[in-house]
Amino acid sequence: MASPTAVFQTQSLYIKPRLAPPPPQFRSLFLATGLTAAFRGLRATMPRKAVIVSATTAAERPKRKGESKGFVEEMRFVAMRLHTRDQAKEGEKEVKQPEEKAVTKWDPTVEGYLKFLVDSKVVYDTLENIVLEPPHPSYAEFRNTGLERSASLAQDLEWFKEQGHTIPEPSSPGLTYAQYLKELSVNDPQAFICHFYNIYFAHTAGGRMIGKKVAEKLLNNKGLEFYKWDGDLPQLLQNVRDKLNKVAEEWTREEKDHCLEETEKSFKLSGEILRLILS
Repeated sequence: MASPTAVFQTQSLYIKPRLAPPPPQFRSLFLATGLTAAFRGLRATMPRKAVIVSATTAAERPKRKGESKGFVEEMRFVAMRLHTRDQAKEGEKEVKQPEEKAVTKWDPTVEGYLKFLVDSKVVYDTLENIVLEPPHPSYAEFRNTGLERSASLAQDLEWFKEQGHTIPEPSSPGLTYAQYLKELSVNDPQAFICHFYNIYFAHTAGGRMIGKKVAEKLLNNKGLEFYKWDGDLPQLLQNVRDKLNKVAEEWTREEKDHCLEETEKSFKLSGEILRLILS
């Protein structure tokens, strides 16, 4: 806040054919005498059906949900399934935690909300620092996307302080998540990109709804900077989608599946921070 990786095992479809006499051994790649004749003999004795099936095996792999539209759509599909039906129409998850209930049923507190904002800032600080000094070159694509939230959170916390509220120290959920992101960014770039996507994109969707409802209940409808962006938000999101798809084009199918499998962990860690609102 893990779907098993599909493993494809391709067995040879060829039963040893009766080949033409073995071609002569070449000492040079350029001495091709006899090679053409040997290939013709192989083609003549190989079952036609085997050749056709072998050529089409790769094309017959079932596509993942959303795959035809790009890898970001695959990530979105997996993320939507991990929502409850109250949260998203594609949701399949049962409500088990307080924060998984519909936002309209929440009973937030100012103290809890401040904890949430502080821990969220720890996570966004970490993400922004990682892309500024990337341990993997591909992360540099995500500098200055317009989705950054650290500066906005700093303004909001300063406003709460001016209202007489005590700003708490970061707590375990935020610190734990931040440390995990640092480790992933070095050792597991596909998993890191999964968290990057889910953190930023979830905030622009469900996060905005949460901010609106909390503002109604606690802040006399004051809109925080955390929920405002400079520029056209849909275009900012599309720009990042394009960058994510570009990075994922360099991945194998196994690496993409590994990224998708990390979604559940992302939801779990984000959910622990979100739960602070209700504390």
